[in-house]
Amino acid sequence: MKKNLLLYGAKLDSKKLGTALEHIFETNLSLQNKGKRGTPVCIWGTHGLGKTMLVQEFAKKNKWHLAYCAPAQFEEMGDLHGMPYQVDPDKNIIGDEYTAFAPPDWVPKQKGPGILLLDDINRADDRILRGLMQLLQNFELFSWQLPPKWQIVATANPEGGDYSVTPMDDAMLTRLLHLTMVFDPKTWAQWADSAGVDSRGIDFVLTYPEIVSGKRTTPRSLVQFFEQIKDIPNLKDEIEMVSTLALSSLDDVTVGTFLGFVNDNLEQLVSSEEILQAKDFKKVSKRIESLSKTDVGEKKTEEGGKRVDRLATICTRLYLTLTKEKYEPQSNHSDNLVKFMLIECLPNDLRMSLHSDLMKNGSEKVKKMLRDKRLAKLLIGGM
Repeated sequence: MKKNLLLYGAKLDSKKLGTALEHIFETNLSLQNKGKRGTPVCIWGTHGLGKTMLVQEFAKKNKWHLAYCAPAQFEEMGDLHGMPYQVDPDKNIIGDEYTAFAPPDWVPKQKGPGILLLDDINRADDRILRGLMQLLQNFELFSWQLPPKWQIVATANPEGGDYSVTPMDDAMLTRLLHLTMVFDPKTWAQWADSAGVDSRGIDFVLTYPEIVSGKRTTPRSLVQFFEQIKDIPNLKDEIEMVSTLALSSLDDVTVGTFLGFVNDNLEQLVSSEEILQAKDFKKVSKRIESLSKTDVGEKKTEEGGKRVDRLATICTRLYLTLTKEKYEPQSNHSDNLVKFMLIECLPNDLRMSLHSDLMKNGSEKVKKMLRDKRLAKLLIGGM
């Protein structure tokens, strides 16, 4: 993330940000029940992180209503307030006419809980931003108001850099609670796995997480690219098409890295299923040993070094498999998991990190799988 970008609030990955939203929404609903107004939330972050999707998925998961609004599309205040029309209560009386407003069709009408999403709020014109201040303060404008139990969430790109945004003054900023969304490869991989993203793409991001920081390379553009190559069974055989598709959505550096990933056969890293279900673990162990070695000449060494990034990817994929909600250990899973963690080429910091993460987030069945005297001795010795 560029240092000159102006962001607000704690920097959280999507999982922690979702937890923070749950707390804020619960507090806001409690305040509304007491006749008070809650406080809107603004989620900051660079482009392509999935800020909008996070809010949409939260509403869907909790079965809340969702009303979407893009203030940057507003040309005039009427787009926000609605269109005026004349009301004549009694046609026999002259002078009792008055003007009322028909709210825009995106304004929610049903009772909540629900979320009004003001997407890319600071891409709106300054005049529109000023018009939104009353809505953020009172959950209403002079022409309409939000129904009970509705929340307001805005998303925004940071000021600075190349973003075409309208600065928000202090009066507006203080009407909002601020959170910043950042990219975390493990959290993203967990989401991507559940969303059916190509496993080769997930392995690539876990192996090279530093590439998710370009102007065109974002989690969003990567998923778009992975969708395009999902039905190509052998990426190496179709490398020219893969290159064309990659260049259509990613930065040149990312494209070069991905093509190297494919040519190095890393899209065929040892999977979690192969490790856990192995009938002959020695074969799996040999593959992992081979993958852990840097090719001769890659780092200009005669014997080659150790590719910790590849081993870290395998560990992360194993962690994601073992911590899935529907994961059920099979008869040989425990033995194979321990054998993997005892592999000599696995650095002790990765071994300890995987063990710690599984003990913290794994089910009781998974924790039981880790009860092994040899493993305990190795972990204690590495402290």
